[in-house]
Amino acid sequence: MLSGRSVAGQVFVLHLMIVLLLVVAAVVALVLQVRRDSTQEARNRSLAVAETFANAPGVTEALEAPDPTAVLQPRAEAVRKQAHVDFVVVMNTDGIRYTHPKPDRIGRQFVGTIAPALAGEPVVEEIEGTIGQLVQAVVPVEDPDGRVVGLVSAGITTEHVGGAAEDQMPLVLGAALAALALATAGAALVSRRLLRQTHGLGPHEMTRMYEHHDAVLHAVREGVIIVDGDGTLMLANDEAHRLYGLPEDAEGRHVRDIGLDPGTADLLSSGRVATDEVHLVGDRLLAVNQRPTDRAGGPPGSVATVRDSTELRALSGRAEASRERLNMLYDAGVGIGTSLDVTRTAEELAELAVPRFADFVTVDLFESVLAGGHPDPSGALRRTAMTGIAEDAPLYPKEEKIRWVPTSPQAVSLATGRPVLEPRLGEAPGWQAQDLERSGQIVEYGIHSLITVPLRAGALVLGVVSFWRSRKPDPFDTDELALAEELVARAAVSIDNARRYTREHSMAVTLQRSLLPRTLPEQSALEIAYRYLPAQAGVGGDWFDVLPLSGGRVALVVGDVVGHGLHAAATMGRLRTAVHNFSALDLPPEELLALLDELVARIDQDEAQDEHSAPVTGATCLYAVYDPVSRRCTVARAGHPPPALVRPDRGVEFWDVPAGPPLGLGGLPFESAELELPEGSRLVLYTDGLVEDRRHDIDVGLEELREALSRAGDSPEDTCRVVLESRRPVRAGDDIALIVARTRALGADRVAEWQVPADPAAVGEVRAAVNRKLAEWGLDELAFSTELILSELVTNALRYGGAPIRVRVLRDRNLICEVYDSSSTSPHLRYAAMTDEGGRGLFLVAQLAERWGTRYLPAGKVIWAEQPIG
Repeated sequence: MLSGRSVAGQVFVLHLMIVLLLVVAAVVALVLQVRRDSTQEARNRSLAVAETFANAPGVTEALEAPDPTAVLQPRAEAVRKQAHVDFVVVMNTDGIRYTHPKPDRIGRQFVGTIAPALAGEPVVEEIEGTIGQLVQAVVPVEDPDGRVVGLVSAGITTEHVGGAAEDQMPLVLGAALAALALATAGAALVSRRLLRQTHGLGPHEMTRMYEHHDAVLHAVREGVIIVDGDGTLMLANDEAHRLYGLPEDAEGRHVRDIGLDPGTADLLSSGRVATDEVHLVGDRLLAVNQRPTDRAGGPPGSVATVRDSTELRALSGRAEASRERLNMLYDAGVGIGTSLDVTRTAEELAELAVPRFADFVTVDLFESVLAGGHPDPSGALRRTAMTGIAEDAPLYPKEEKIRWVPTSPQAVSLATGRPVLEPRLGEAPGWQAQDLERSGQIVEYGIHSLITVPLRAGALVLGVVSFWRSRKPDPFDTDELALAEELVARAAVSIDNARRYTREHSMAVTLQRSLLPRTLPEQSALEIAYRYLPAQAGVGGDWFDVLPLSGGRVALVVGDVVGHGLHAAATMGRLRTAVHNFSALDLPPEELLALLDELVARIDQDEAQDEHSAPVTGATCLYAVYDPVSRRCTVARAGHPPPALVRPDRGVEFWDVPAGPPLGLGGLPFESAELELPEGSRLVLYTDGLVEDRRHDIDVGLEELREALSRAGDSPEDTCRVVLESRRPVRAGDDIALIVARTRALGADRVAEWQVPADPAAVGEVRAAVNRKLAEWGLDELAFSTELILSELVTNALRYGGAPIRVRVLRDRNLICEVYDSSSTSPHLRYAAMTDEGGRGLFLVAQLAERWGTRYLPAGKVIWAEQPIG
């Protein structure tokens, strides 16, 4: 009963474990409760003692006495002993002790939290002190005005607070012993009842049990053979007699003497363990399982079960073939179409089918399909993929252009859109007509069977797939034809998707390239180098521009439209065109971005009414204007990364330009920043694809960009090269636009400026001064036209403008004449009638100058005109 092998023993052990678990749970609960009660009592007692002492009469006066310790130390010790706490400490508001049970600690800093008490709130905390785990309370001492003049702390160790665990422990142990006694009695009762149930059966009941056993043994459809330790057959049921053809008197004879095949006789006489060991008996495959009978103290011998697995094997073979086909179709769904590349998708189909289905696979596609277009049935096919178990097969090589003859299986598949099975190539004259010499080489090589399946995507036939067999002697059959058709059907969807993507991608790339600047305009203010790298997949909306402005100034623009595809590229083109138009107005950067923001908002409103259009989301832009005369650069940005500035000493900084909202949000103003740049400085503008990706935050990218700029050479080209080598990812997920501009200055020897008095007679003096400057510059041929231009512009300023009036002439690539006045009224060109006495001045200016216009300033305007030099 106590051994654990009987049910009674197991029940006994279970009862004992339950009782022990209850005992342990009770003890743990008691200890936890005692600990909780001790801690709570310690918190209450320490807080009560501290508050009582802090509010006691005379404490406030003692704290303000010259020697608080002399007054408070005796009182604190008396209270400590009476209240049964471990310490009562009085301290000032800085935490310096006035009292302590150990006098040598008086005057030292109190260890604990006093900030809440200084604020008028008591604080209780548990800490690990030198005397063990303790609870201490700190309360404020307040004068009649409510001001905290000192602190009182009282503490007590938790082990000094009461507990009743020892009193309750005998009761718990007594209950445990009672439970153990009850468990033992219950186990004994169960054991007695089980013994009575197993050994109380009579002969009649036992006989009926064995009859039922015998009936079941001979009724099962599995042979049962029992052999003793000497190899004598003790029992064989009816199924065993049928499967092995045993004689009627087989029981009682040795297994080697009853006509069994040698393999089966050896197995049964050896008594060894066997699991599904197959033996051929006549035309049947019999699976034998054998186990010894003496493992649990039984008699020596073995028991073998036998079943007929002939039909099961046949079914298993067909099931295995079906399973392999299902696995192949599953692998086709997973492994074909992993990329949007037509050639790679065709190669994936060929690699999947070799050698699991065919020995060689070739994929031929119309050439127009490879370019993303519709298939041309009259055009040639190109061998896009070829995979096989060997590389010396005499098939058409990869990249070969092929035109199949009408009688070939491939041509038939292309014409009818249905698969073709040629089980014996050597006997197929239509196939051999393609190329008699090559066909003979193929048959001689050992390729003997062929399946051709058209690559159909809806009504389109994109090409044809050929499956060739050489190693396996059996030809392709109709079941394999259906499998080939299913494989190609799944691959056709992926190839068609890749074809469509190729077409869309080509269109998007063409659109994007047509919208980006092909060459940079000529200008003298900046030496510029740029790079534009498209994303790995698709085209994006990153763009840049260099725009010459009046007065020799140059505008740099970098923008980004979030997203990829035709919509992003088209939106980028619209924004770039808008910036071109707005820049012609010579607006400050912040005003230009405000106009661009309104434009994007209007685009969003227009496209919101069309369910097939998407709004512009996440468009950003940075606009910078550099003046080579003043060497000042003005920058404004709308949600774009800040520009980097590399000074001539190679110091790198990111310009702290106010970050406006992305374009299209509306309602928020844009701000600009202005900085004077030393000549030779490099201004670096970029899009977020350069500094941000999925693996790194933008702060990491900016720091890496700073490091790359610090070690780059002085030239913009070298700067672009170093930056891209250090920052370009292996597979760029976003476009990258980068502009590096090194500043140049227009020297004082190329700039002339005069103040014009508010007197019409001053026009002649200005003309004379300008003529002298032109002669100094060697531009005498422009003197006449310049006189006419300046005369008209200065006269208009005197007549319609306001003082002060200035004239400035710049010698750059062109000769630039500028007239400044304080009026904001802009002149306009008109065509005077024959009878009008005036109104022809600006017409003459427009005829003589290559370009002219108006630039508004915060206080006035500038009328300018440019004439070509040389």
